[in-house]
Amino acid sequence: MPERTPTPQDVKRWRQYLADERAEATVYRDLARRRTGEEREILLALAQAEGRHEKHWLGLLGEHSGTLRRPSRRNRLVGLLARRFGSVFVLALAQRAESRSPYASDADATANMAADEQIHEEVVRGLATRGRNRLSGSFRAAVFGANDGLVSNLSLVMGMAASGVGSHVVLFSGLAGLLAGALSMGAGEFISVQSQRELLSASRPTQITLSAAASLDLEHNELLLVYLARGMSREAAEHRVAERMGLAGCDCDPSLSLQPESVAETDEHETLGTAWSAAISSFCFFASGAIVPILPFLFGMTGIPALALACVLVGLVLMGTGGVVGLLSGTSPLSRGLRQLAIGLGAAAATYLLGLLFGSVLG
Repeated sequence: MPERTPTPQDVKRWRQYLADERAEATVYRDLARRRTGEEREILLALAQAEGRHEKHWLGLLGEHSGTLRRPSRRNRLVGLLARRFGSVFVLALAQRAESRSPYASDADATANMAADEQIHEEVVRGLATRGRNRLSGSFRAAVFGANDGLVSNLSLVMGMAASGVGSHVVLFSGLAGLLAGALSMGAGEFISVQSQRELLSASRPTQITLSAAASLDLEHNELLLVYLARGMSREAAEHRVAERMGLAGCDCDPSLSLQPESVAETDEHETLGTAWSAAISSFCFFASGAIVPILPFLFGMTGIPALALACVLVGLVLMGTGGVVGLLSGTSPLSRGLRQLAIGLGAAAATYLLGLLFGSVLG
């Protein structure tokens, strides 16, 4: 890069880059303190890479390094969360920060640095994916349950109010909708999880081959069919049969050799959790969302002011849940929040119009 006298704008931009690189390196070191093994090593390697970028900007600044600027608000937020929590949310924020790196379009950043940032995004995406996978089941239930409670009960309240009934009827309808919906969600989740666990249990191979092999006819037995049915290639299945029947000793691929078989519960059961825990979680998540639209009525408000406040409260919660979805998925929290808001309030508006229609017809 040819030598040149930096402009004040250059110095300001480089100082900002330097502050952000230092903040990102600190985030990765803070996250590493909460990890062990391979994840810790990966995070420390990312911190070292950010340190190389830091040296680049220090070299360009030279005597102009002066007083450092504060990191961007995003990096300050990520740093605060990393020191306090170190969760998948922090990794999701870090992933988004890496994806927004300006180095690809900045002539003062090297091509290597721009490529580093792209790779860093993929590395952080991989680390975040591990956490997302651990969260996937409970997170799905939380978002689905809470949003269902918010939207369905707000729609119910709006429809009843538009029909012209009294505020006490609207309140009792909302309470009934809360209880009915929460119980329905809990029962449905119990049946769903229990049924899936039973299907998985029925599909998991048993260890009958361990006890039955010794008594099978050497010339005519169906042990080969067992392994073929489990998806093994014919070569692997025949080798497994030979070992089970005590006829091993062929000069075969060692990867086909029998490995100790475990009767431990499969990961799918751990991911699903218990039916009761799923049912209770769904009940609570739905109820926590469904109570929001009726809060104004619970505190004695009536009419249009109560409906307006209910819409505002539900809108805020919808924006929050949508933002969390966007954050965890590595996309824009704002766009996901607005999407949730549009869907939820759109459903409520449609129900309100139907309530007006029914009220005018029945009135």
